[in-house]
Amino acid sequence: MFGLGATEFVIVAVVAVLLFGKNLPEVAKSLGASYKQFREGLNDIQRSIEIPDTPRSSTSYSSYHDEVADDYEQPTAPKFELPAEENASE
Repeated sequence: MFGLGATEFVIVAVVAVLLFGKNLPEVAKSLGASYKQFREGLNDIQRSIEIPDTPRSSTSYSSYHDEVADDYEQPTAPKFELPAEENASE
């Protein structure tokens, strides 16, 4: 549960009892209700955004990419040439 081991869970439970005592059931209930409202709010936001389930097709990307690529010249680098050898006999 939440990645907690047995020891960590017991420590959290003891701290919760020490902090809240008799009010622990009401605190847990209010936390549960807050979490439920939070999840409902997130679901409403996701529904209002309407994210498409399918990714963009590769054909539309490639055609767009080809159009943009036609606007630019292919980059070229200068060719490296070795310096001319000088006669060392002088």
